[in-house]
Amino acid sequence: MGYLLNFILISIIVLWVIRLLFRMIFPVMLKNVFGNMQNQAAGQQQQRSTKPEGSISIDYMPKKEKKGNADKLGDFVDYEEIK
Repeated sequence: MGYLLNFILISIIVLWVIRLLFRMIFPVMLKNVFGNMQNQAAGQQQQRSTKPEGSISIDYMPKKEKKGNADKLGDFVDYEEIK
């Protein structure tokens, strides 16, 4: 019976400490996360505003496929539709 009371008392104390730490640490973590997000958004806004309006920038150019000879494309067969 004594072990059960010890377990319950220790469990209550541990849960109370975890709850107290959570209430102290969680708001600080949220402030840091949202502050970082605001800084990133402000940085992106500044990058957008530095370009003059109407300017175009291309980040990626896909490789153009070379058109091969007709021999490489295969055999072509003429056909007529039969109705």
